Amino acid sequence: MTGNTKPYLNPTPTVDSYNYQLAQVLGGSSAINGMYYVRPSRIEVDAWNAMLGSPSNSTSWNWDTFLSMWKKSEAFDPPSSDVQSMANIQYNAESYGSTGNIHVSYPGYMYPVVGNWTPSLSAVGISPAADPAGGKNTGGFVSTLAINPSNWTRSYSKSGYIDPLPPRGNLDILVSSTVTRIVFGNKDSNGNIIATGVEFASSVSSPKTVVNASKEVILTGGALGSPNILLHSGIGPKDVLDSAGVAVISELPGVGQHLQDHLAAPVNFEAKVQTAGDVQASGSDLSKEPIVMSFVNSATSYVNASLLFDDPAGFASGMNDALASSVSNLVPSQDSEVIEGYKAIYQTTQKLITQDVGQVELLLSINSPNTITIQAAIQHPFSQGRVYINSPSPFDPIVIDPQYFSNPADVAILRQGIKLVRTLSQASPISAALGAEKNPGPNVATDDEIDAWLAGVISTEFHPLGTCSMLPKALGGVVNTDLQVYGLANVRVADASIFPVSFTAHLMSPTYAVAENAAEIIKKKYSPSATATATGSNQVVPSETEKNINQNGALSSPTNDLTTIILFAVTLIVPFVL
Repeated sequence: MTGNTKPYLNPTPTVDSYNYQLAQVLGGSSAINGMYYVRPSRIEVDAWNAMLGSPSNSTSWNWDTFLSMWKKSEAFDPPSSDVQSMANIQYNAESYGSTGNIHVSYPGYMYPVVGNWTPSLSAVGISPAADPAGGKNTGGFVSTLAINPSNWTRSYSKSGYIDPLPPRGNLDILVSSTVTRIVFGNKDSNGNIIATGVEFASSVSSPKTVVNASKEVILTGGALGSPNILLHSGIGPKDVLDSAGVAVISELPGVGQHLQDHLAAPVNFEAKVQTAGDVQASGSDLSKEPIVMSFVNSATSYVNASLLFDDPAGFASGMNDALASSVSNLVPSQDSEVIEGYKAIYQTTQKLITQDVGQVELLLSINSPNTITIQAAIQHPFSQGRVYINSPSPFDPIVIDPQYFSNPADVAILRQGIKLVRTLSQASPISAALGAEKNPGPNVATDDEIDAWLAGVISTEFHPLGTCSMLPKALGGVVNTDLQVYGLANVRVADASIFPVSFTAHLMSPTYAVAENAAEIIKKKYSPSATATATGSNQVVPSETEKNINQNGALSSPTNDLTTIILFAVTLIVPFVL
C-alpha cells in the first residue's frame, strides 16, 4: 500500500537525490498520503483563473467554482469538544459540505502539546486562522483530515466513491494493468485527433489488449502518470518523443513541463513531553485502540512574506528584475510556448509575494519517540522542472527532473522559514515542551551553513503539479478550461497535473474539486440535449491480436465498446458509460 518508487534525475549537484514514491493502488495517493485536508486560498485560485484568459462561455475555475465543488465532495464532522478544547481548534462548519463522499473531520484523540501550537505562533506574530477553509488560510490552525469519525479509518477516493456503488453493468475496474498507450484514429471536423481506445497490458511480456472508447478517454494519473501516458501515446514535445523512439501523433510542447513541488526541511528537538511516537513505540493496549491510532499530525501554519523578510516588497522587486536571467538560464525547454508559460507562472508567483498568501508552511510533527519536529516547506517555488520519457516502453520509469533549488530564491525563502522555526521554538508555551535542537543543531547558524544543510536534507512533500497545465496553448498549456487536451478531440485530464501554479495546500482537496468539476463538465456535454452533437461514432479497428473487455471484465469480441474510459495512474483502468 505504500506505492513503488521511481528514479529521480537530479541535475543540481547541491541537492541530494532520493526516490519518489507513487501510489500504485486503487485510490491513488489519497490511499497513502498524510490525510491533510487543506484548501488553498482564494487569492491563489483566482490568480490561476486570471491566467486562463478564457472567453465568457468557457468553464470557470475561480474560487466560487472550487468552493461549490468542495462542498459537493465533503461530509464534514466537527471535532469532539475535548479534542477541540485541548488542541485549540477553530473552524467554520458553514465552509464545508455535509453530504459528500469524502469524510472531513479531526482525530478522535489528541496530545496536549498540539494545544501549544497556535498560542506559540501568536507569540511570534502569526495569528490564528479562524476559518482556514473559507478562502484565507494564512495563520496557524489545526487542519481537517480525510478521516471517517464513525470508525476512525482513512476516507479516500476508493472508500468514498467506489466502495458505496451497487453492482452495475457499466463499470469495470482493472487492477494490475498498465496503460501502454491511447489508440487514435481519424480527425474530427475541427482537425482534432480522435481517441478510439486504450491499450494496456499486465506486464512487459504479456499480450496487449485494446478496449474501445466511443466517447472519451479521461486521464487521472496525477502529475507523473498523466504526462507519462500522453508521451507514450505520441502526444508531447517532439524532441522528447523523437529521442525516446515514440512516433509523434500530435506535437504538444507543454506535456511534462512546468513541474513544481513543495520542498520541506525538518528541525528536530528533544521532546520533554509525551509524543504520539512514544505511545506507539510502547506497544501498550492504549496504543492499539482505534481512537488513539486516529491521531494524525495536522497542526500547521501558512506564513506570508511579511513574517519572513524585513522588506518583502524589495524581495518581490528583486524577483521581478531576475525574470530575464531566469528565462535565459532556467527554463528546461527551448520551445517558445513553454518559455512564455514559464514567464507567466513566474510573474504570477512573484506577485503573490506581497499578498496575504503563505510562502512557507510550518508543520508540527510528534510522530517520533522522544522527538518533536517543526518542519518548514516552501509553498510557491520559482524553480520549474519537467518529467519526460527516455524509452519507448511504458514499463520503464518516467524521468523526473524537478530542478529543485535551481532558482536561488527558493533557497532564500526556505532559509527564512528555518529561521522562523527557530524563533518559534523559543516562544511560550511550546518552548516548555522542547529540549535541545538535535538537527541541524547549533553548528548550523549562518546563512551559508543553513543553505548547505538544506541542500542535503530537503525532501518533497509529494505535491507535484503543472505537468499537464491548464493554460492557453500559447503558454505551454496542455488542456483547455474544459480539461480537453489541445489537438485531441476526446481526451481530458482531470488531476493535479493541471494546476500551473503552486497552492498553499496539500493537493488532495483541490484535486477532489477538479474531479467534481470534471464530472459536471462531462455530464453537461452528454446530457440529452447535447448527445446529438457529441462525438461518439468513431471506433478503433483492433488487430487480430487485440481483444476487448466486456462489461463483466472478460475478454470478448471487438463489438463491445465502452463509452468512456477513465485511467487512474499508469496501472489502473476504470471504464464506465456516462
